[in-house]
Amino acid sequence: MYDLISSAECVLFDFDGPVCRLFSGHPSAGIAQRMRDLVAEHGQERLLGEEARSTGDPQVVLRTVAAARPGGELAALLEQALTEEEMRAAAVARPTPYADPLVQTLAATGRRLAVTTNNSARAAELYLTGRRLAPYFSGHIHGRRPDTRLLKPHPDCLHRALESTGTRPERALMIGDSPVDLLAAGAAGVRFLGYARNGGKAEQLREAGASHVVTSLQDVLTAVRTPTFG
Repeated sequence: MYDLISSAECVLFDFDGPVCRLFSGHPSAGIAQRMRDLVAEHGQERLLGEEARSTGDPQVVLRTVAAARPGGELAALLEQALTEEEMRAAAVARPTPYADPLVQTLAATGRRLAVTTNNSARAAELYLTGRRLAPYFSGHIHGRRPDTRLLKPHPDCLHRALESTGTRPERALMIGDSPVDLLAAGAAGVRFLGYARNGGKAEQLREAGASHVVTSLQDVLTAVRTPTFG
């Protein structure tokens, strides 16, 4: 892992997971239900398949409707509603252990930093501002666009991050916590470090093909702080 980190000129962070637990104080299951209610209010329940009707993941609801009605008004309303919900969540989200000092230490060693997330960039910026971390990511917070086809595993947000930071893909490292992060990193030509807060998530990442997985960001922070890192 030391070589993986030491050669990175830029570190791309997924937001929900590696930086914070976004929905720790504002649960995602309730958001998904309110989005289904919005779909029902517009008389479009038929657009929801089996997964979208039962999921606790609001992004599944958004993706499902957007795929059925690309560029439609309802998809736009759902995206706006999800952004507002994510901003409420960001205001009370819990930081991932060791995330704050890791960000600060990476910046102190001259690494460029960016956020690459399927969540709203506004929510990420709100959270980072509250933690006094926003200056480390200034101009490099790349979140969800209206076109849900560009959500990870599509590499769009990684491409934007590489462009905004002026980084070649082979000189970047992504820290993510899901198989879609791994797929997006691979599509962008960026190396990947998996973060898993429990054994189940670690196994999921390894089964998806992740070669490097940590269960605590303390391991990454220790690697950054070693004398050989610089």
